[in-house]
Amino acid sequence: MLNGRSLTLEHVVRVARDFAKVDIDADSLGRVKRSREYVEKLLQEKKVVYGLTTGFGKFSDTYIDGEDAKQLQLNLIRSHACGIGEPFSPEVVRAIMLLRINALLLGYSGIRPEVVKRMAEMLNRGVTPVIPEKGSLGASGDLAPLSHLALVLIGEGEAYYEGQRMPGGQAMALAGLKPVTLEEKEGLALINGTQAMTAVGAIACYDAINLARWADCTAALTAESLRSVKDAFDPLTHIIRPHPGQAASAGNIRKLTEGSGLLTAQGELRVQDAYSIRCAPQVHGASRDALTYVREKIEIEMNAATDNPLIFPDEDRVISGGNFHGQPIALAVDHLSILSSELANIAERRIERLVNPHLNEGLPPFLTRNGGVQSGFMIAQYAAAAVVSENKSLAHPASVDSIPSSGNQEDHVSMGTIGARKAMLIVNNAYSVLAIELLCGAQAADYRGPEKLGRGTKWLYERCREQAGFVDEDRALSDDFRTIADWMKQTDVQAALSGITDIQ
Repeated sequence: MLNGRSLTLEHVVRVARDFAKVDIDADSLGRVKRSREYVEKLLQEKKVVYGLTTGFGKFSDTYIDGEDAKQLQLNLIRSHACGIGEPFSPEVVRAIMLLRINALLLGYSGIRPEVVKRMAEMLNRGVTPVIPEKGSLGASGDLAPLSHLALVLIGEGEAYYEGQRMPGGQAMALAGLKPVTLEEKEGLALINGTQAMTAVGAIACYDAINLARWADCTAALTAESLRSVKDAFDPLTHIIRPHPGQAASAGNIRKLTEGSGLLTAQGELRVQDAYSIRCAPQVHGASRDALTYVREKIEIEMNAATDNPLIFPDEDRVISGGNFHGQPIALAVDHLSILSSELANIAERRIERLVNPHLNEGLPPFLTRNGGVQSGFMIAQYAAAAVVSENKSLAHPASVDSIPSSGNQEDHVSMGTIGARKAMLIVNNAYSVLAIELLCGAQAADYRGPEKLGRGTKWLYERCREQAGFVDEDRALSDDFRTIADWMKQTDVQAALSGITDIQ
């Protein structure tokens, strides 16, 4: 039920990935109706209002009246549909549609209720616009991507329908929907907002929260396989440095390894482990705490009005401001890139310790019995290192860049959509690195004796073995990496472990 105010990350994923249907709250439609009535009053009074009776950007001082004002909205959509590159995935586009509907339901956009309802019908009936992923500066919002969405709404552009790519008008017709004819202000209301960057960021953030939990899981299995010192995870250490994420991560590793016959006491085999094991709670925890910030900013933005101008009928005002500026999301998704990159970074170091005969505490070199004739997991570590290095390049913040546009009227922009796209790439890359760590950890556990694993790590080992078997002889591992990474991404590990052990 959409009302403009209560969307969460989980709602976005249910609609975007799982094709949950949406409905619109009646009170929200009432707000939309009042806003539109006020716009029509301003038009009758021939008031000079940006976006209603003026041009856009540098043309904001050009007065436009009568039928030209309606033509302006159509021209706006066509001229701003300047996307470049491959299209966003259908799940991202569905998320964009959902967020734009939700923003319009706040009632500050001056759009007709029937237009908002038509967008909801498109979403529910599976009409998914083709939106190129490049071309947004992140202010004034996501103009180019949202214009491609609006093209299909008016019967133009391209869309996917029932798995086929086709002209937008054809997709609408097959879905039993009529295109809309835009009235004054409505073109601008459809495209002036941050919904593309926020949608990408929302899905990436959701996946990163799950990733952080998986990182604790793979670290726990690696710690056991290397016969690590359990004292580093003792709550006494973490209570006196009370970062919530650090405490949660250490607690997860303790719970996952409960009952382990492989972890050692301080001084039993060695006094302390390398940082990639010993400091896993501190590193993972910092990423977890950063995720709390990222989630907060994204969920605020998902339930915000990001138009320009904003319509306030009760106050008898139209305000031309800057809520379309994507800086809050740009900074958040750049943070998301860095925190996700670090989860992969430290995981790759643990992979190196598992395969390196000088570091892996007596395990076979590169986790193969017949080294020399066989290479085992030698190149698996190469692959992880390559992806981690790529992530480091991608993690350079997009938000520190700005290029003036629209005749220098729009002289500072956020680049938030670029940042969000990079964050999603990094998160997906990080899943691949954790998949490699899990496979290496399971291989090592086979040599140590999987029956000695803790309660949670034994479950992890068994699930891994259901996806990919022991590497007794060299085989191409790419399919295993992909299978495990996809399984991890599709599995809510907190929920999956709930009957075994309780992790945060």
